[in-house]
Amino acid sequence: MATIGLDRLYYAQITEDANGIESYGTPKILAKAMTAELSVELIEAILYADDGASEVVKEFKSGTLSLGIDDIGSIVAQDLTGSKIDSNNVVVSRSEDGGNPVAIGFRAKKSNGKYRYFWLYRVIFSIPTTSLATKGDSITFSNPTIEGTVFRRNKLDAESKHPWKAEVTEGDNGVAQDTITNWFTTVYEPDFTPVTPTITITTQPADVTNVTEGSISGSLSVVAETNTSYPVTYQWYENTLDSASGGTVINGETSASFDIPTTLVAGTYYYYCVLSSTGASDVTTTVATVTVS
Repeated sequence: MATIGLDRLYYAQITEDANGIESYGTPKILAKAMTAELSVELIEAILYADDGASEVVKEFKSGTLSLGIDDIGSIVAQDLTGSKIDSNNVVVSRSEDGGNPVAIGFRAKKSNGKYRYFWLYRVIFSIPTTSLATKGDSITFSNPTIEGTVFRRNKLDAESKHPWKAEVTEGDNGVAQDTITNWFTTVYEPDFTPVTPTITITTQPADVTNVTEGSISGSLSVVAETNTSYPVTYQWYENTLDSASGGTVINGETSASFDIPTTLVAGTYYYYCVLSSTGASDVTTTVATVTVS
């Protein structure tokens, strides 16, 4: 899904131990973001065998991040570019200075109102470019652009690999709200702890009573969530007993809601739904009773 906005631009300073292993400081606001462009360069190797490509390996080499911002303060300039603030609070850029590696975080708004969140784990910036223009017949805003090179970080994750980017979309299956809430509190650290897939029913189908024969309307519905990115699937059953087992499959009723059949005659009917998801144990709702009079 396309993104339509950009905000919450943060950076976190990096300190390295003797082996170059990164530790991240508390994220700070960099500036108000206007644009962000990220391009990636890959290393590619192709193994040929029997007159054809047998294996293709592509690995991340580096990337380029270009940020259009409203302004860059003196402290931020010093932290990102290695420039120096003198005793008169003047930012001095020297030829020998070099940018210090930082982590960069931001979010982009999607067209559905949700946000996609990012952390780039190791970015080294150059001196911001500035465009100036004299005032003419119209007003032109001139804003700085700062460009950085994105590298993989030296610190290994739990699978002994080098992350360079973390990305998550708000509202996706399995994404905990705490992950979103704390995204800019600390630089996100990958967590590869095995997750046991589960399905949790948050709303059970409710009984429907006093339905009049010949003018039946209404539906049964269930609300559920899973802790993985795999979707939940549904299958509704009808039963002659007040039991959530041993029922008969209702063909074609495979969504979270089920329209009560309009052809029911006076009597009591029992329905339930079985929910499934990849890797998770099936979960069955409670029985919903439909009373037709």
